[in-house]
Amino acid sequence: MMALTLLRRKCVAGTDRAEGSDDTLVTGPVVVLIEPQLGENIGMAARAMMNCGLTDMRLVKPRDEWPNQYAEAAASGATMVIERARVYDTTEAAIADLQMVYATTARSRDMTTEVVTPREAVVRMKKDETCGVRSGVMFGKEAKGLKNDDVALANSILTVPLNPVFTSLNLAQAVFALGYEWFQLGTETEDAVLAIPKETRLANKMELQGLFDHLETELDDSGFFHVLEKKPTMVRNIRNVLQRARFTEQEVRTFRGIITSLVKKRKS
Repeated sequence: MMALTLLRRKCVAGTDRAEGSDDTLVTGPVVVLIEPQLGENIGMAARAMMNCGLTDMRLVKPRDEWPNQYAEAAASGATMVIERARVYDTTEAAIADLQMVYATTARSRDMTTEVVTPREAVVRMKKDETCGVRSGVMFGKEAKGLKNDDVALANSILTVPLNPVFTSLNLAQAVFALGYEWFQLGTETEDAVLAIPKETRLANKMELQGLFDHLETELDDSGFFHVLEKKPTMVRNIRNVLQRARFTEQEVRTFRGIITSLVKKRKS
């Protein structure tokens, strides 16, 4: 087992450790906010993260300008999270270096994708972390949540078990639901869920995106997507199948080599 050091903070409004504490922060899973609409909501999400020892926030196309004074004010002291937050133009860029990604949603989707609770997800994240696997969780915009194309980039869907007749959470609540489970799990973790050989590692999202682009280009050229209206759904379904395989980076290279070989054979 690998000991994980977490910042022990009281998750109570207005209470903090003494200034100058030597506690070490571990970033834990990356929190990816996609098209957040209000600076205040980003700030409150940062506060929820800091309460629970999460520090890596990434923003995809925030609606308002960044840096944002309202976000810093609403963070109520979680300044480090706000200052370190990185902004990206696309979801693909924001998760490119991650290997396992979870998409938060309360809505049913027309996809064959595994659904897990925050507790189940953080147990997996802790186990994966012992193998050097970096995880992230995507949260959608306040009004509409994640788009299907964003969900298709994830390995699993993360849903908070709530009153079935009212499952609405604001952004900070959703982030806190994840962060609280992460923090409560503490330093306890079991043996790694997947033993990756030393000579390879789990593929990150940038490598998987390269595989998707390669495969989809060749399928386009071969006429596989002959019914154009169905193409977006078919692409998402293909990506979901490949995501579930948990490819290593070596397996991605092998699979791309297979595609290239088949194309050469077809064109010769």
